Amino acid sequence: MNLESTKVSVAKSSKEIFDFLIDLQNFEQLMPENTQKFEVDGDSFLFGLKGMPEIRLVLKEKTEFSNITLGAASSKLPFTLSGNISELAENKSEVQLIFNGDFNPMMAMMVKKPLTKFIEVLAENISKL
Repeated sequence: MNLESTKVSVAKSSKEIFDFLIDLQNFEQLMPENTQKFEVDGDSFLFGLKGMPEIRLVLKEKTEFSNITLGAASSKLPFTLSGNISELAENKSEVQLIFNGDFNPMMAMMVKKPLTKFIEVLAENISKL
Protein backbone atom coordinates (compact mmCIF):
# COMPACT_ATOMS: atom_id res chain seq x y z
CA MET A 1 0.00 0.00 0.00
CA ASN A 2 1.42 3.35 -1.05
CA LEU A 3 0.02 6.66 0.24
CA GLU A 4 1.30 10.14 -0.57
CA SER A 5 0.56 13.39 1.20
CA THR A 6 -0.02 16.57 -0.70
CA LYS A 7 3.18 18.52 -1.34
CA VAL A 8 3.49 21.38 1.12
CA SER A 9 5.59 24.52 0.86
CA VAL A 10 7.70 25.61 3.82
CA ALA A 11 9.43 28.96 4.23
CA LYS A 12 12.71 27.28 5.18
CA SER A 13 15.73 25.92 3.30
CA SER A 14 15.97 22.20 2.62
CA LYS A 15 18.85 22.06 5.15
CA GLU A 16 16.65 23.60 7.87
CA ILE A 17 13.81 21.15 7.15
CA PHE A 18 16.21 18.19 7.04
CA ASP A 19 17.87 19.21 10.32
CA PHE A 20 14.43 19.60 11.91
CA LEU A 21 13.25 16.15 10.78
CA ILE A 22 16.36 14.21 11.77
CA ASP A 23 15.94 15.48 15.34
CA LEU A 24 13.24 12.95 16.23
CA GLN A 25 12.14 14.98 19.28
CA ASN A 26 10.70 17.51 16.79
CA PHE A 27 8.13 14.99 15.54
CA GLU A 28 6.15 15.70 18.70
CA GLN A 29 5.34 19.15 17.22
CA LEU A 30 4.05 17.49 14.04
CA MET A 31 1.77 14.93 15.69
CA PRO A 32 -2.03 15.23 15.62
CA GLU A 33 -3.82 16.78 18.58
CA ASN A 34 -5.08 13.38 19.74
CA THR A 35 -1.55 12.14 20.53
CA GLN A 36 -1.58 10.55 23.97
CA LYS A 37 2.02 9.35 24.17
CA PHE A 38 5.32 10.46 22.64
CA GLU A 39 8.75 9.20 23.71
CA VAL A 40 12.09 9.48 21.95
CA ASP A 41 14.72 6.78 22.53
CA GLY A 42 17.94 7.23 20.54
CA ASP A 43 17.21 6.72 16.82
CA SER A 44 13.54 5.89 17.39
CA PHE A 45 10.37 7.29 18.85
CA LEU A 46 7.18 5.78 20.18
CA PHE A 47 3.82 7.45 19.78
CA GLY A 48 0.27 6.60 20.60
CA LEU A 49 -2.87 8.18 19.21
CA LYS A 50 -6.21 7.95 20.97
CA GLY A 51 -7.94 4.70 20.01
CA MET A 52 -4.90 3.32 18.13
CA PRO A 53 -2.09 0.97 19.16
CA GLU A 54 1.29 2.50 19.98
CA ILE A 55 3.79 2.58 17.11
CA ARG A 56 7.58 2.79 17.27
CA LEU A 57 9.34 4.40 14.32
CA VAL A 58 13.07 4.00 13.74
CA LEU A 59 15.28 6.29 11.67
CA LYS A 60 16.26 3.99 8.77
CA GLU A 61 17.88 6.24 6.16
CA LYS A 62 18.77 9.85 5.58
CA THR A 63 20.07 11.60 2.49
CA GLU A 64 21.40 15.01 3.38
CA PHE A 65 18.89 17.79 2.76
CA SER A 66 16.58 15.70 0.52
CA ASN A 67 15.17 12.66 2.33
CA ILE A 68 14.55 11.08 5.71
CA THR A 69 13.04 7.59 5.99
CA LEU A 70 11.50 6.17 9.13
CA GLY A 71 10.47 2.53 9.41
CA ALA A 72 8.42 0.36 11.73
CA ALA A 73 10.42 -1.14 14.58
CA SER A 74 8.20 -4.24 14.46
CA SER A 75 8.36 -6.71 11.58
CA LYS A 76 4.68 -7.63 12.17
CA LEU A 77 3.54 -4.60 10.17
CA PRO A 78 6.42 -3.62 7.89
CA PHE A 79 6.21 -0.06 6.57
CA THR A 80 8.23 3.07 5.91
CA LEU A 81 7.39 6.75 6.11
CA SER A 82 9.61 8.95 3.97
CA GLY A 83 9.87 12.70 3.87
CA ASN A 84 11.08 13.97 0.51
CA ILE A 85 12.45 17.51 0.58
CA SER A 86 12.97 19.66 -2.51
CA GLU A 87 14.51 23.12 -2.36
CA LEU A 88 12.48 25.61 -4.40
CA ALA A 89 14.46 28.76 -3.54
CA GLU A 90 17.00 29.89 -0.97
CA ASN A 91 14.49 29.91 1.89
CA LYS A 92 11.64 27.90 0.40
CA SER A 93 11.24 24.15 0.23
CA GLU A 94 8.61 21.60 -0.65
CA VAL A 95 7.98 18.48 1.43
CA GLN A 96 5.99 15.37 0.58
CA LEU A 97 5.43 12.42 2.89
CA ILE A 98 5.21 8.94 1.39
CA PHE A 99 3.93 5.93 3.32
CA ASN A 100 4.71 2.48 1.97
CA GLY A 101 3.40 -0.58 3.81
CA ASP A 102 3.23 -4.28 3.12
CA PHE A 103 -0.25 -5.14 4.40
CA ASN A 104 -2.72 -7.82 3.45
CA PRO A 105 -5.81 -6.50 1.60
CA MET A 106 -8.07 -6.63 4.69
CA MET A 107 -5.56 -4.74 6.86
CA ALA A 108 -4.93 -2.23 4.06
CA MET A 109 -8.66 -1.53 3.79
CA MET A 110 -8.91 -0.95 7.56
CA VAL A 111 -5.90 1.36 7.90
CA LYS A 112 -5.99 3.33 4.64
CA LYS A 113 -8.32 6.12 5.79
CA PRO A 114 -6.72 6.77 9.23
CA LEU A 115 -3.20 6.57 7.76
CA THR A 116 -4.08 8.97 4.96
CA LYS A 117 -5.45 11.42 7.52
CA PHE A 118 -2.37 10.96 9.73
CA ILE A 119 0.18 11.74 6.99
CA GLU A 120 -1.91 14.72 5.83
CA VAL A 121 -1.86 16.13 9.39
CA LEU A 122 1.91 15.63 9.57
CA ALA A 123 2.37 17.38 6.21
CA GLU A 124 0.06 20.23 7.20
CA ASN A 125 2.00 20.72 10.44
CA ILE A 126 5.30 20.72 8.52
CA SER A 127 3.92 23.51 6.35
CA LYS A 128 3.38 25.61 9.51
CA LEU A 129 7.05 25.48 10.56
